Amino acid sequence: MCHITDPIDRALLDDWQRDFPVTARPFAVPAQVLDLTEAEVIDRLARMRAAGRITRVGATIAPGTVSASTLAAVAAPEERIEEVAALIDAEPGVNHNYLREDRWNLWFVATGPDREHVNDTLARIEARTGLRVLDLRLVRPFNVDLGFRMAAKTPRVPAPRRIDRSAMQSGDRDLLQALSSGLPLVAEPYAALAKSLGRDGSDVMRRISALHGAGIVSRLGVIVRHRALGWSANAMVVWDLPAEQIDAAGPALAAHPGVTLCYERRPAEGVWPYRLYSMIHARSRPEAREVLAGASALPELAGVSHKVLFSVRCFKQTGALIKPKEAAA
Repeated sequence: MCHITDPIDRALLDDWQRDFPVTARPFAVPAQVLDLTEAEVIDRLARMRAAGRITRVGATIAPGTVSASTLAAVAAPEERIEEVAALIDAEPGVNHNYLREDRWNLWFVATGPDREHVNDTLARIEARTGLRVLDLRLVRPFNVDLGFRMAAKTPRVPAPRRIDRSAMQSGDRDLLQALSSGLPLVAEPYAALAKSLGRDGSDVMRRISALHGAGIVSRLGVIVRHRALGWSANAMVVWDLPAEQIDAAGPALAAHPGVTLCYERRPAEGVWPYRLYSMIHARSRPEAREVLAGASALPELAGVSHKVLFSVRCFKQTGALIKPKEAAA
């Protein structure tokens, strides 16, 4: 059940999660649609951010385009979960960290400007926790554009977008890092962003439009906290099938209603054999299991061994690290 009862707040979250206007005064656009003032739109978004319902109005960056990342996991003893989670969260490059129901129970995403930075992050976590870290590198995405439609039974999933890495220009990394952190909630956010970067506002808007058009910015808009909005029964489902079957199974699974993320990753030899990953975000466990039952019945996945890891707690959820930062002390 959606936790947003105000119809105007719901419309802001429903209709502005992607394709956010790149104009001098972007908040005036939803204001006109919703018959509000620009200040009212900004105030509503600021209140929802303060309440933890949204993380930011900003960008998500297509994985592997301008930075490196990996999904990783550790098996933390029950009595050390809080301690280990805090050590993981302390790393600037960790942008997601979840407790899931499995022996491998802390799952996090490590990001950085290059693969060496990610490797260093994982090495520090291993050294500081004394635990083995599974490094489950992305092979290819089938759907990684996560959005949630409040009024629909299942989230809306757009068609995959072509990515043109050649669109990157000098200065774009700084811009993408700022967008990933979030736009200022002011009347002219792009001008404020440009000022913080020492750049011209018109040029910044032109580059944002170009990067979005090139698919490097995979989504520009309101980034919600799904658990706070009622999507609290969330499960990562991993599928054990050979590499040669991924070509058919990946797209079929990504297109299944209720599957919100889908990608192929490298297995960890002898420890974690799973290659195909999917996320189900649902309002209840029965609803999530209904989605899973439908996915399991797909011809491409019939009889395939899989494991379900329900999320228990979110420790960290931020934008990706694109520019280097000092490692946590």
